[in-house]
Amino acid sequence: MALLLEDRLAITELIALHGHLADEGELDRMAEVFTPDVEYDLTDFGQGTVTGLAELVDASLALGAGNPVAHHVTNVVIEELAEGGARVRSKGLGIKADGSCGSVTYVDTVVRVGASWRIGHRRVSARRVPLNGARGTARPATTNPQTTDN
Repeated sequence: MALLLEDRLAITELIALHGHLADEGELDRMAEVFTPDVEYDLTDFGQGTVTGLAELVDASLALGAGNPVAHHVTNVVIEELAEGGARVRSKGLGIKADGSCGSVTYVDTVVRVGASWRIGHRRVSARRVPLNGARGTARPATTNPQTTDN
């Protein structure tokens, strides 16, 4: 069954809700965003994979002041999966208390839970190098069509 517009809107709001709840310290409401057995992959940050809501909340509390004071999410792209769920890619910006900013890519697998959607798996990857480190040959300089040969 194809994702309806209502599903896409609900999924987009789900992705946004995480930042609001985290920033407000409403960790007791994370069940509104994640499945009880969520796998939250922080391998790119050297923290492995956190499994389950309780462990996710504990990990957030343990990080304490290391948490961003503001989570912003953008560039949400939703791809329907054959098994009925969806893969969601989005970009995240985290603002720290000292004003520094970091960028991540979220890759989520969302599933239906009753009439709602929840994130069952999230992988967070830090954006550290431009173009994801891709290297290519430089394009040749273009010639200026305004030059004259007189």
